Formats: sequence, C-alpha cells, structure tokens
Amino acid sequence: MPAEKGSAFLLKVGDGASPPVYQTVAGLRTTQLSINGEAVVITHKGSGGWRELLSGAGVRSVSVSGAGIFTGSVAETRIKTNALSGVLDDYELSFESGERLRGKFLVARLDYAGDFNGERNYTLALESSGPVTSL
Repeated sequence: MPAEKGSAFLLKVGDGASPPVYQTVAGLRTTQLSINGEAVVITHKGSGGWRELLSGAGVRSVSVSGAGIFTGSVAETRIKTNALSGVLDDYELSFESGERLRGKFLVARLDYAGDFNGERNYTLALESSGPVTSL
C-alpha cells in the first residue's frame, strides 16, 4: 500500500439535510482518527491459563481530533453551533485512497486560541454515537 498524504485526510460535516451534503472543514492542519474497542473477557478454568475474549462483543467507538486555522467557513460555523447546542450531526472522514468513514458524532470539545500578532486557531474533538460505516 503506498503512503498517503496527510493533507488528503479531510473532515467534513453534513448540512442537516436528508441525505446530508458534506462540506469540508476548512483550515484543518492536523487530523487524527482513533478506533476504539472494549474487550469482553470470557476466560474460565478451562482456558488453560490464556485469556479469552468474546468476538463481536463490547463497545466500539471512533474518536476524531483536529487542529487548524480559523477561516470562518460555513462548516466551521456549523461545528461551533453543534458544540454550543450539544447536538449530534453527520460527519465524514475521507482519505486519499478514496475510502470514507461516515457516522453521527458529538462535538466533545472545541477550543479557540490566538496570539496578539497571529492567527486565530482552534482544536476540536469528536466522539461517535452509533455505528460508523466504511464506504
């Protein structure tokens, strides 16, 4: 598998329509995706001293974080509105290979910062709610 450009790892937010139309969150310089799974241990006396896990059980989640320069785009404004209202929204992550992940996410954190003679920047954290599908 060839290396992929980090700049092609894009975060997009839906427009609230059904089906949603996705807009790229402008200004993001870094993005990170974590897929998490919680194991259900079913080890018993007959396991021979080895841990056993139950396949398909447990809680799965996806976490997304990003940081960038504030540009005032429509997508950034939608994320801020979602953060202030605490609502779930449709998000999509796309990669250079063409793979995409879609699901409902909650804005768990949105921080803004800026220096006296510098640009305004932000960091965000999203947590999934329900299934995240690979397209």
